[in-house]
Amino acid sequence: MIISTYAALLAFFYIYLSFNVIKVRRAEQISLGDNGNSVLQRAIRAHANFMEYVPFAVILLFLAEYQGLASHYCHLLGASLLIGRFFHNLGIVEKNLKYRQIGTIATFLVMIISAFVLLLTRNS
Repeated sequence: MIISTYAALLAFFYIYLSFNVIKVRRAEQISLGDNGNSVLQRAIRAHANFMEYVPFAVILLFLAEYQGLASHYCHLLGASLLIGRFFHNLGIVEKNLKYRQIGTIATFLVMIISAFVLLLTRNS
């Protein structure tokens, strides 16, 4: 399964985002909430946004692969999601709207394309 590789890589990226929140919490000595700290707010949002979109996107990708999507398309979509999430995180952490937009567009395109693949290739 190709998508399982991308799911694993995305899991590692999620762990990185989690550790980033922990690192900022320790550095700023904030155990709960964000105390209005903008660095912590950005780390929390990058982490939360990942959890809001990636699980659903991975499910769609998995189902598309399961329904027979060609391996090169699975790689293209999986890599696009991974790269998109990297850019999205970079955009949030570095306050770079362009990177965040690239990440958002990549994530949405992966989800939209996967959803269409599922609808168009479903077994009758």
